[in-house]
Amino acid sequence: MIRIFEEVHVDWLSKRRLLLGISVAIMLAGLASAIGRELTPGGTGAFNQGVDFRGGTLATVNFRQRPSPEAIRDALAGAGLGDSTIQPALDREDQVLIKLSRQGTGEEAGQAAQVDVGQTKVKQALTAFGREGRLAEGGDWEVVGMDSVGPVAGTQLRNQAVTVTLLALVGILLYIAFRFEWTYGAAAVITVFHDVLVTLGFFSIFQWEVNLTVVAALLTLVGFSVNDTIVTFDRVRENLRLHRRASLYDITNEAINQTLSRTVITSGLVFLSVVAMVLFGGEVLRPFSLALVIGIVFGTYSTIAISNPLMVWFQQRLDRSRTQGTAQPAGDARAPRPPARNARAAAR
Repeated sequence: MIRIFEEVHVDWLSKRRLLLGISVAIMLAGLASAIGRELTPGGTGAFNQGVDFRGGTLATVNFRQRPSPEAIRDALAGAGLGDSTIQPALDREDQVLIKLSRQGTGEEAGQAAQVDVGQTKVKQALTAFGREGRLAEGGDWEVVGMDSVGPVAGTQLRNQAVTVTLLALVGILLYIAFRFEWTYGAAAVITVFHDVLVTLGFFSIFQWEVNLTVVAALLTLVGFSVNDTIVTFDRVRENLRLHRRASLYDITNEAINQTLSRTVITSGLVFLSVVAMVLFGGEVLRPFSLALVIGIVFGTYSTIAISNPLMVWFQQRLDRSRTQGTAQPAGDARAPRPPARNARAAAR
């Protein structure tokens, strides 16, 4: 196995207060941003929700010569559609998908009205690229499809995304509790919550768009973070068998140092791949890529700073309660009798 760190002897657990403080500060900053934006009148809300969640219009347009996504975005912004997403079709070189936010608010903009208003504005913007008409008849572009996503459907998608994430966390808790102990499972689930909340905090602070691809990234991070945590926990379990007289504190520090090379190599390679997606993946993949970048960085950090200190804290208190529960009856049974002189004095 490739190792980039040899003979590492860092007392990670001694720095647990500082590391936990950093995590708490970041989560509080994200919470303050979400609450502040939610309470701001006329604001966008805690998160910049995409068309998938807040509703809107999806237009499919064919071009004779497809312009760049930046050129289409600029044309739409000139028509008052600045909040739009341009996605070139993967299976056709002449087709583009345009996602528009809801036009109007409340009940005034039903799904039929959404389609009509969206189609009118899209056609107005695309006149910058030539004449509308069927490509077979000499046109430069044509709108071949208009679909609307209502706010009710967006709410259902959001609720399903939250449900899926929570079910994944419950499954992780049950699996790790079965493989190890419930203290390990609780520490792993809290760590995953930490990674998800930190990632969402960054999305609230910088108002990056939250859509279904971000939910997919969060579920990916759940698996990635748990996998990294389980590797360290498994090494802790092995060391407990080899060093029965050592303390859990020292064994956990040793396990973190032993798996540090594996953690850095695995996370580093994934991080480089995701950074390439951020730089060259385009506007459509950017929210997904940003969620992975933040999640991988803090998922690696939380394996050392969150999961292991919490596991040690839980396990020490569990062992202490077990010791106190068994020591009290035994202590009463082994309690020496008072000397006879003291007994006679007490009788007087």
